[in-house]
Amino acid sequence: MSTVQTRPAQSRSSADDTSSAHHAWRTVTEREISVKLKDRTFLITTVVTLAIIIGAVAFQTVMAAHAGKKTVATSGPGTQIVRLADTLAHQGGRDGVSLKSRVLSSTSAVRSAVQSGKVDAGLVPAGDGWRLIGKDSKDDVISTWLGVAVQQATMQKNAVAAGTSLPALQKGTALPYDLIDPRATSTGLAKGVGYAFGFLFYLASLLFGLAIANSVIEEKQNRIVEILASAISLRQLLIGKVLGNSLLAIAQLVIFAAAALIALLATGNSSALAGISGGISWFIVFYLVGFITLACVWAVAGALATRSEDLQATSTPISVVIIAVFIAGISVSGTAQVVLSYLPLFSTIAMPIRVVAGTATWWEPLVSLVLALAAGYGIIRVADAMYRRSLMQTGRKLSYRDALRTAE
Repeated sequence: MSTVQTRPAQSRSSADDTSSAHHAWRTVTEREISVKLKDRTFLITTVVTLAIIIGAVAFQTVMAAHAGKKTVATSGPGTQIVRLADTLAHQGGRDGVSLKSRVLSSTSAVRSAVQSGKVDAGLVPAGDGWRLIGKDSKDDVISTWLGVAVQQATMQKNAVAAGTSLPALQKGTALPYDLIDPRATSTGLAKGVGYAFGFLFYLASLLFGLAIANSVIEEKQNRIVEILASAISLRQLLIGKVLGNSLLAIAQLVIFAAAALIALLATGNSSALAGISGGISWFIVFYLVGFITLACVWAVAGALATRSEDLQATSTPISVVIIAVFIAGISVSGTAQVVLSYLPLFSTIAMPIRVVAGTATWWEPLVSLVLALAAGYGIIRVADAMYRRSLMQTGRKLSYRDALRTAE
């Protein structure tokens, strides 16, 4: 009876061990996340980057608001002109423009206030009209809206003198501006979002990639990898490392994106969200595919090295690729941008920028994503073979050619 009872127990134990070995990547993933969350450098970098994102949005908003607030020194009826200019600016949708007048006693007092920098410009009578006074450069905001105000006030005066009305004189002078694609985002906003996409991908690829490579090297130097290899498969070890760091990277990206969106809402830029929300969604998807692909290659860079000093040589090709992706992704335009938006890794930045700019149709990101997945799968398969073959080679630093040859 004891024999009959023991065999099922042994069978269950063997099955449990096999199941545990097949899911060892979960343990490795948890360990990678736990170690990273206790890493002071990682935490400081995350907090600093978060502060930079929030600060950049707030700074641009404050600067934009400040740039639209103007004080104009004038005397007499000039106050009415300034008030009319402020009203016209708001009617024209320029809520960030604010024109205020400061009434002074004379033209010389106006000139003195402009010279001392107490006001942004001066408005003084000149014959039958008006003249603007600036200190050392022309202010486009002031010249534009005060120019429109003076023109309208003068036309009103002339219309009364001619026995007609201002609306009659202005009949047929309106110039409507129709947009073929009103949903498309402005070029400036698309470029700014593109810089943010490129910077985040560049930063995460380097920081997390180097962390993966250093972790692999440390395990090789301390002979820990030999203990791990006896307990779990090297493929499970690779999956755990890549997945753990990928989860942290995507969580970090979501936090950064959320901070940027909250900052936009808090600073009154909610109108920009509709134009960039689609691009952000696609960027997160492409970001995850590109990061996992590069993470596997970073693991290979660590496996090729035998000492920390070797990492500079083994990681150089990856760093060059990441820099090329970053520079090309944020700088190209036109046909070159379209081509890069379909090229794996480069599409991580280029395609979301096109989505934000409104130059990509609905099916293009899908096709680009399929190409990125296909290329990523091929790269990961090769990287997996190179990693498993190179990890146990502790005698000397291997080259990528050596790893490829032995992985075949």
